[in-house]
Amino acid sequence: MAKMKCAVEGGCPTDYVAVTVSIVSFIMLLVWSTFPFIVHKVPRTKGSGFWIPVIQVVASFNLLLSIMMSNNFLKFEKRHWWYSCYLWAVWVEGPLGFGLLLSCRITQAFQLYFIFVKRRLPLIRSFFLIPLILFPWIVGAAVIHIKKPLNNRCHMSAQWTIPVAILHSLYVATLVGVTAAVHHIEFRFDELRDLWRGILVSSISIVVWITAYILNEIHDNIRWLEVVSRFLLLVLASILVLAFFSISSSQPLLSQISLRRRESREFRTMGQALGIPDSGVLTQREQNSRIDPNEPLDKLLLNKKFRQSFMAFADSCLAGESVHFFDEVHELSKISENDCVRRIYMARHIIEKYIAAGAAMEINISHRSKQEILSTSDLARADLFHNALNEIVQLMKTNLAKDYWSSMFFLKFQEECDMRCNGYELEQMTGWNYSPRLSSVHGTDDPFHQDHLLKNSECDNDTDS
Repeated sequence: MAKMKCAVEGGCPTDYVAVTVSIVSFIMLLVWSTFPFIVHKVPRTKGSGFWIPVIQVVASFNLLLSIMMSNNFLKFEKRHWWYSCYLWAVWVEGPLGFGLLLSCRITQAFQLYFIFVKRRLPLIRSFFLIPLILFPWIVGAAVIHIKKPLNNRCHMSAQWTIPVAILHSLYVATLVGVTAAVHHIEFRFDELRDLWRGILVSSISIVVWITAYILNEIHDNIRWLEVVSRFLLLVLASILVLAFFSISSSQPLLSQISLRRRESREFRTMGQALGIPDSGVLTQREQNSRIDPNEPLDKLLLNKKFRQSFMAFADSCLAGESVHFFDEVHELSKISENDCVRRIYMARHIIEKYIAAGAAMEINISHRSKQEILSTSDLARADLFHNALNEIVQLMKTNLAKDYWSSMFFLKFQEECDMRCNGYELEQMTGWNYSPRLSSVHGTDDPFHQDHLLKNSECDNDTDS
């Protein structure tokens, strides 16, 4: 009798086991999602690459909590409106839980399809696409809420349960279909392989989960079956949310960092992650002769030592975005035109970092050049950033070049060039600290350590302009 009573009121031993599994799973999910940012200090990205995974975490929490609340896992009396079956079993579990979780994964697969198959940015932004994909769930939840087919135990009859189960299956089939459309792309960071792995595990979980869901809804008069089915509901949902968050398929650099491969932190730039030759490093092949200020700036910037010196100066003036953009476009030019996948990775990285509205290092280019890049029909084409690069070089000539020739950065650069030309080998480049965002002169014994003097004296003209 006690077992039959807990099947109705909740609090069976299996219920507590399932709740424990779900709590542990969600904690693992939080650790998995925050580990790269907390431990490896990965910078937070803007746009869908950051907030889609965040939405997945929220949707996972909604799904697990709604199953616990609507299936009597814990003993409590439904006296208040926030215990309503229609709140938890219909809205939180449906559109805000399972539906939102699947919509995020479909959106990520959709992004992969457009970027790597169509070779263009998605026509629909993610914050519009997710509500569109989620719309059938919202309509279905509204219909159920209006018709009110649920009984006092949050169960519904077969004529309602089967269409709801079909809706679950339809979203899984859509995810599989979109992912299958990009199966022929050889991804640099194995996004497709991990996405398929997540789909395989989650599909098996969903098949059993839907079976348990149907049995739990229809056979609420068989006590042992109700206990077993709701146990499977919560445990398999816990497996599902972990499988769906197995990898962030939209962040290549982030996907290189896991709980097991700590050496991946050495990838500080996209060029290094893509294996572009001599990316982010100084080599002995660079020109050792003195720089002639009368040479065109775009030609001088092809020398990496000069480019890093000029970049350090620009960063000290808080105007380094243009030089960083030039540097990464130059890295892109090293990738063979036949290597479309790596070119697309690099192009998308440059767009997200420098071109897109609100980008972390958004550059000042004309609206026409920006739209030409954002609306391109081929992200892999060689001249994608040609017009933007011309504008940026002209901007650097106007705002930075004149002050650079009279700066201590240039004097130090020339001094090091003279030392190389005279046969001296520098043991290390202590002058520059090249980083993905800011470079600066450092060291207590460095005569150029006075950053405030540099900013006040060398950037005055730039500030006035």
